[in-house]
Amino acid sequence: MKTSTDELLIFVSVIDSGSITAAAEKLGQTVSGVSRALTRLEKKLDTALVRRTTRRLQLTEEGEGFLQRARAILDAMEEAEESVTRTRRRPSGRLRVDAASPFMLHCVAPHMTAFSALYPEIRLELTSNERIVDLLEQKVDIAIRIGALQDSTLHARALGSSKLLVVASPAYLAAQGEPKSVDALRGHRLIGFTAPEHLNRWPLREQGKGKVHVRGKAEPLKIEPSITASSGETLRQLALSGWGIACLADFMIAADIREERLVPILGNLLLDERQPVSAVYYQSASLAGRVQCFLDFMAARVQL
Repeated sequence: MKTSTDELLIFVSVIDSGSITAAAEKLGQTVSGVSRALTRLEKKLDTALVRRTTRRLQLTEEGEGFLQRARAILDAMEEAEESVTRTRRRPSGRLRVDAASPFMLHCVAPHMTAFSALYPEIRLELTSNERIVDLLEQKVDIAIRIGALQDSTLHARALGSSKLLVVASPAYLAAQGEPKSVDALRGHRLIGFTAPEHLNRWPLREQGKGKVHVRGKAEPLKIEPSITASSGETLRQLALSGWGIACLADFMIAADIREERLVPILGNLLLDERQPVSAVYYQSASLAGRVQCFLDFMAARVQL
């Protein structure tokens, strides 16, 4: 066999990372070492796998075909290692978990020391995305999603549900006054999301307006934000700093409310709506042990 598994791993990492520098950082190697390994692999195969420019790397036609086979070989090796591990009944290997940054910061990260103590042979990779990721494309094993699930091909495990609360800091309310109605709310600085649009619909009913959905439910209030951000955690920090009023999930502001850093407002106008929180994943024999122990651990630790 001309090619080593280390060379296959480096090649795949370079493509997935988008650059030799990023791959070197991910693998804990030098940039020159990764570059030499990629050149050495191409010499062994007597063909160019990537075209190098000053700005990007682009796979050649031969590189495209080789990448698919390299992934299959590495996946087969990982599955073989996992099968041996399962005979010892000790889950091991890489587990990549993705969640929006607020959930990751407030509900996942605080428990990972305890998880690693229980399962020291599982290598955790935690990623945060504010959008819904494609599990296969991003090589994510488990994704935490908030709201109704769309992809029926995924397996799902319910972790609980979250409620949205309208909040502001005591400093803001002292300076600007507390709104007691939806009409009064429109005179305040509102903190909203850049996208998607539905996140700027707050679960508040308008008094005396009689607005309802076709299903007979009260219609959430569409707000016009004074400032927007892409991350719920950024909205939280803006609210904490006294910038204005935000609508945030209870799991990320429970401690802030308990310690009086944020104050819930307009509670009498809140609609009784909760969003399901689910862990989604593809069923895989090689992942079953790692996925199952993580889901069981989270279900026991995260009380939503």
